[in-house]
Amino acid sequence: MPRLLISIILLLVIKILPAQQNIRGSWYGRADVETSGATSNYLTEFILQQKGNDVECIFGYYFKDSYQSFFITGTYDPRTRLVIIKNIPLLFHGSPARTGIECPMNFEGKLMVSKVGNFINGNFYTEPKYRYTCPQLRVRMKMDESENLDSTLGSTVSGKRFWQPQQEDIVITGTAVVPPMQIATKQENPNQGLIDEFSRRSNIYEKDITVYDDSVLVSFYDNGEIDDDTISVFLNKKPILVRRGLSARALNIYIGLDSMTDIHELSMFANNMGKFPPNTALMVISDRQKRYELYLSASLKQNASVRLRRPRRL
Repeated sequence: MPRLLISIILLLVIKILPAQQNIRGSWYGRADVETSGATSNYLTEFILQQKGNDVECIFGYYFKDSYQSFFITGTYDPRTRLVIIKNIPLLFHGSPARTGIECPMNFEGKLMVSKVGNFINGNFYTEPKYRYTCPQLRVRMKMDESENLDSTLGSTVSGKRFWQPQQEDIVITGTAVVPPMQIATKQENPNQGLIDEFSRRSNIYEKDITVYDDSVLVSFYDNGEIDDDTISVFLNKKPILVRRGLSARALNIYIGLDSMTDIHELSMFANNMGKFPPNTALMVISDRQKRYELYLSASLKQNASVRLRRPRRL
């Protein structure tokens, strides 16, 4: 009798375990348009962090000549193994280029666990009033088994395959650290007041990060409720991005690192406190090999900074 009871308990545990599978990690796959005559598809990626039944996610996709990424939130039900994420903007499948209209899409997927790998099978779908314009997308996403989940974020699809700046992104190369349209003249520097205020504030160092490439992609997102936070970004105490608002859509900066400098200091300066102080952001740093996420908090008295360290070459 005791053996029978133990066997029954073991069978129940084995049956329940898949439903409790944690979905934290990187998932990638191809989303296909489900409409007759359409051949478009999207290369998609979810980078999921699970906190109970809540999910935080960086969603990225590549479509035609465009890569876009967003910080979004959703839910995961371990009993049904369903992940649901609302309000994801996707370019209309018939758009000729990245300047086309966007479809407001939702995602619902189910976690499937097997010996050959972990998958999320699901669909992107829109509200009924848009269903004729924005057809459903079918997707099968595979978990990146090579990722080290003990680190913050490992190598991912967006970090490896989509390493190219878009039209609205800021590109910093060499020693030119002032973005286009904000280049100072020799007589005066329009950002001098900003530089002086940056110097008056204390710097709080969040982390030292080792980067292995000659350039990095730095992305900023508003990580909570969108509350009109505005930031400036400094590299080695010089402004490279001035007074830009944060939102769920990534604010991207491509930075070429000086090969003669071992340490580069990257700082977030709060231009305001938004509606809900302090000024907070999710910063994601990618260098083709690794990817890190950090939650930064700045105020009118202190800057949030990280150090980018280059390993010494023998």
